Amino acid sequence: MPNSLIDGLTSPTLKHLREAWWNDDFTEFLAERLRPRPGNRILDVGCGEGLAEVAIGRLHLSQIRLVGVDLAPDKVLQARRETIAHNQRVGLAAGDALQLPFLTGTFDSTYCVAVLQHVREVETAVSELARVTRANGRVVVVEPDNAARYVYSSAPSGSLVFTSATALFSAVSQMRREPGEAVIGPTIAERFVRHGIEPMEVHVFPVAQTYLGAPPADVWNARRLAMERATSNASSDAVAALARDYFELLVAYEAEANAAGQAFVEIQSTPLFATVGQRQERAS
Repeated sequence: MPNSLIDGLTSPTLKHLREAWWNDDFTEFLAERLRPRPGNRILDVGCGEGLAEVAIGRLHLSQIRLVGVDLAPDKVLQARRETIAHNQRVGLAAGDALQLPFLTGTFDSTYCVAVLQHVREVETAVSELARVTRANGRVVVVEPDNAARYVYSSAPSGSLVFTSATALFSAVSQMRREPGEAVIGPTIAERFVRHGIEPMEVHVFPVAQTYLGAPPADVWNARRLAMERATSNASSDAVAALARDYFELLVAYEAEANAAGQAFVEIQSTPLFATVGQRQERAS
């Protein structure tokens, strides 16, 4: 996994950054773990706008049937447009990961990428992945540990501004009552076992970003705009106070970075866990 855009000052998690780190190497990794064979039916839970379907389609795997499901109907429509534009035949449907609209054992392989971090009931979602996968079929789940973000900055104000951003994003999330657990990726293997999936492999990808030298002005502008958007509909005294502190620290951080010039260093990394399992034989 190469260095990719992942910035703790623009997003608190990897929830909305799948397109930033998905590349050809990851597509090949995913396809290898799904073990596609002619005639296989493969389900993508949380297909979004069809990124995975288009990427897997480029591998020209013969005689497989890709199916995608997503909670948002507008994303399903966009995925349909994308796959048609790439001359791909993909089954697409709107549906909830907590209650998949498919019969038990329908698919030879099932996968979801950066999806379970969004849901309130992760155990139910894993149970559904197991239910729709045939016995001995593969299940692949890829999720980050959003609580394990590593940040290093050579500027003294760096640690202060990242701590401030974490507190501000957390306050906004709590105010909006957004679903999801921070620590998802490392817990998938044990959740697999509880739902009849035998864990076979956990592969860790570092999703990282490095600045050697002061970032350009557009990076700082993006950081300001991202936080302005995040706090625009979250009005409370606590959020307002945290926002004031954050923007003051960001100004100081930018000034320190620019003053340091080529001596400035910023490194960010978040681990992404790909857990591969095999659906066990169902009890008769």
